[in-house]
Amino acid sequence: MRSIPLVFLALSLTGCSLLQPKTAPAPQPVIEPAVEAPAKPKPAPRPATAVLYNNAEELVGKPFRDMGEVSGSVCQASVQDAPATVANARRRMQTRATAMRANAVLVHNCQVVSGVAGCYRQAICEGTALKISSQ
Repeated sequence: MRSIPLVFLALSLTGCSLLQPKTAPAPQPVIEPAVEAPAKPKPAPRPATAVLYNNAEELVGKPFRDMGEVSGSVCQASVQDAPATVANARRRMQTRATAMRANAVLVHNCQVVSGVAGCYRQAICEGTALKISSQ
């Protein structure tokens, strides 16, 4: 007797599911073959940084060509800003010399100056850009 309610329950549940309209199966996403992204062009190699020479005597016996004057400067706008250092000014001078296609810089002077308009302190380096040949 106890099984009769269970049978009716099972039949009613299956009967309800049979009354539902048939739905089309969900479309499967179309998987396209993977297309390879075009290869990124490799960045051009950076030219070597210009070598610093502090003394003209170091250039004796080396053939070179004068490429022009070059300078680099760093400004510390206020007391809270990063300090202006001679090392950063030299680095900027080297970068400018490299842009001129020079491979060396003869450093004339580097100094830190206070009281420059717009700067709390300023580091300045000046030199001559040189193209030293390997002959």
